[in-house]
Amino acid sequence: MKGIVSYDAMETIRNTNEWMGASARAIASYPIFALNPHPIFKLMSAWGRVTERSYARMVIKPDWEIPPIAGDQGQDHIVYVEPVMKRPFGDLIHFRVARRAAQPRKVLLIAPMSGHYATLMRSTVTSLLPDCEVYVTDWHNARDIPVSEGKFDIEDYTQYLVDFMRHLGPDTNVIAVCQPAPLALAATAILAEDDPAAQPRTLTLIGGPVDPDAAATEVTDFGNRMTMGELEHLVIQSVGFKYRGAGRMVYPGLAQLSSFIAMNAETHARAFIDKIWNEARGTASEGDKHYKFYDEYLAVMDMTAEFYLSTVDRIFKKLEIARNEFVVNGRRVDIGKITDVAIMTVEGANDDISAPGQCVAALDLCTGVPAERKKEHLEPGAGHYGIFAGKSWRLNIRPLVLDFIDENIDLPEAGQPRKHRVRGGVAADCGATDPFADSSKIAI
Repeated sequence: MKGIVSYDAMETIRNTNEWMGASARAIASYPIFALNPHPIFKLMSAWGRVTERSYARMVIKPDWEIPPIAGDQGQDHIVYVEPVMKRPFGDLIHFRVARRAAQPRKVLLIAPMSGHYATLMRSTVTSLLPDCEVYVTDWHNARDIPVSEGKFDIEDYTQYLVDFMRHLGPDTNVIAVCQPAPLALAATAILAEDDPAAQPRTLTLIGGPVDPDAAATEVTDFGNRMTMGELEHLVIQSVGFKYRGAGRMVYPGLAQLSSFIAMNAETHARAFIDKIWNEARGTASEGDKHYKFYDEYLAVMDMTAEFYLSTVDRIFKKLEIARNEFVVNGRRVDIGKITDVAIMTVEGANDDISAPGQCVAALDLCTGVPAERKKEHLEPGAGHYGIFAGKSWRLNIRPLVLDFIDENIDLPEAGQPRKHRVRGGVAADCGATDPFADSSKIAI
């Protein structure tokens, strides 16, 4: 009951702040106040607009809003989001481009389950769609999943990945971003041993904690400093009565958001102060960088307690993946069984969430993969967000990933020019950017 009270208390605080923002906006916008030229009323209205919107976004799942894809004949092709496999804790979705033939590059983009929705990778999806058939793991908010659906920990997560990969088939190119990188490696190893014909053709791991001890960050320091008992006491709560998952033990999205913002509080505070002043001056807009970024950044989801705690305990503390000792359903997963999958790692030189060294450790674990089928890339000057959705991804990393895929698949016609080289100028510039130049520290 204590956990439910704490959960509902956070929701009450959020709801109250949203109501205060709406009230300030409405009161300060009355025409009668126009008779008094004092700027406090414009400032009050601006504060209300920004506050109301910000607190409202915290409980809203963003839409994908993928723009149409330009065709070779100058036509726009509408993109439809269609579920391929539906599961209680997450779906496999396909971005179907209408009136376009299937692309030779089939990509499974594994989104992290780390506080934000899969839509955090909207710009990544948008940049890949002109040249690929794109599938994404769309994880569900734990607060909306009834307790009757049971648990969901990292073993269940890994099994979901196995099922998704097996369904898509051996011509799939997997791209795992941050948190799922070690579990995508484990899922591939399971397929290599149980169903070799269903293995993906390539596996690209971007900024993931395969070996957290390879390079220390605030995230790894926190995980090593806290005992599991302390962690469970501090962050785990029960979903309140307002949602379908009432009673489920979770790491609440609002609590996660507080820790995200605390990591870079000064930058976030300055961003909101500047936005309020711009609103008051009339120089802000609905589509500016602030709203584009924070509409996504503030939209958080609850994570099941067992998933969060098992991630900290087994991936960060016990280093089960790094030591090749990971167990799923009572059976050890041997990463060395992977032999027929080309593997690439991507890291950002300035990544303070998953520092350089943590992800490239995957190559040493894949002892069965020939050296010529392994690649690594360290992006100079790139932070965590930039290597999968920011400027570094669009300009440098995306072409490298497509090259890596092309080196390991047969294109329909021999000698056919690679499409991303033809369209690169268009695709590289699409999608939202991080207004903080990778300093926002989105903890994944």
